[in-house]
Amino acid sequence: MRLLLDTHAFLWIVSDDKKLPEDVKRCFLDSGNEIFISSASIWEMAIKISLGKLKIGIDLNAFVKNHVMGNDIGILNIRLSHIYRLENLPFHHRDPFDRLIICQAIDENLQIVSRDSSFDKYSVTRLW
Repeated sequence: MRLLLDTHAFLWIVSDDKKLPEDVKRCFLDSGNEIFISSASIWEMAIKISLGKLKIGIDLNAFVKNHVMGNDIGILNIRLSHIYRLENLPFHHRDPFDRLIICQAIDENLQIVSRDSSFDKYSVTRLW
């Protein structure tokens, strides 16, 4: 499977949060799966850290090196095709980061890993 982690899913995976379902943990640990995080999620974390809404204990650069690169998670950079797709994406979901993740998942044929059922209103597959 090719999986795109929503921001909270990534944070729960790397912190081994108990709210994370076992099947999601197994998918993350399965070396046959390709796991990605959007650069939009890293951007979202930077904003939440600067607002005091997210505490990670180290600077974001070190956090990304440790938990993204250290877990062989690919970074899916934002491309113009992802941005252009936003123009016609229905507003079922208002969060700009999630909307961009939806566009990336559609363009790159990725399943989204998230507990957020709002993703189900779009033509994407959601795991969880």
